[in-house]
Amino acid sequence: MVKENLKEVEEKIRQACLRSGRDPKEVTLIAVSKTKPVSMIEEAYAQGIRNFGENKPQELKEKDMILPDDIYWHMIGHLQRNKIKYVLERAKLIHSVDSVRLAEAIEEEAAKRELTVPILLEVNIAREESKFGFLQEEIFDALEVISKLPHLRVEGLMTIAPFVENAEENRIHFKNLRKLSVDIEQKNIDNVNMCNLSMGMTGDYEIAIEEGATMVRVGTGIFGERSYIK
Repeated sequence: MVKENLKEVEEKIRQACLRSGRDPKEVTLIAVSKTKPVSMIEEAYAQGIRNFGENKPQELKEKDMILPDDIYWHMIGHLQRNKIKYVLERAKLIHSVDSVRLAEAIEEEAAKRELTVPILLEVNIAREESKFGFLQEEIFDALEVISKLPHLRVEGLMTIAPFVENAEENRIHFKNLRKLSVDIEQKNIDNVNMCNLSMGMTGDYEIAIEEGATMVRVGTGIFGERSYIK
């Protein structure tokens, strides 16, 4: 199942890139493996997938300890400050930095380990009360502080768009995130680079790619419906 699903997702990515005049190499597919057993991750790995996304630091740590070393783990879920230690030396990228306080806590842990940590700032672009993330108008004040943290490197933005029946409804949110990233880039802030836009999931990743996503996070489309492990 995983093999067939992956082929389909990769073809849809290729088609979305064709439609928007982009090179498919510009888009990284992150297989969202949260709650999925190691055996399913191994199936995707056998098909050449190396980028996997996890929501829970503890689960990321456990999988990292038993799976191959050349996997790039992405921390995509809400990160509590007391769980930072589980992901710092394991995650290639933390997508979900959603507050200045969290950024400062990551800085503190990274300094102890003498690490430079690449991060994305999570933006609540659709202003949903149930979601974490900076509001659009808060982002420049946040960057004022975060850009000065020497052990962090801001590499772009991330958003979780609303759950909608019609993916087209999310186009405006992806467009707005892209515009925000361009506005930030034009400010030439030291230690801030807008090279990544992490947006789009199983239901809407094709639209996200058409609007400039460089990373799409696909779980159900690859692994099937979610199953919660104890």
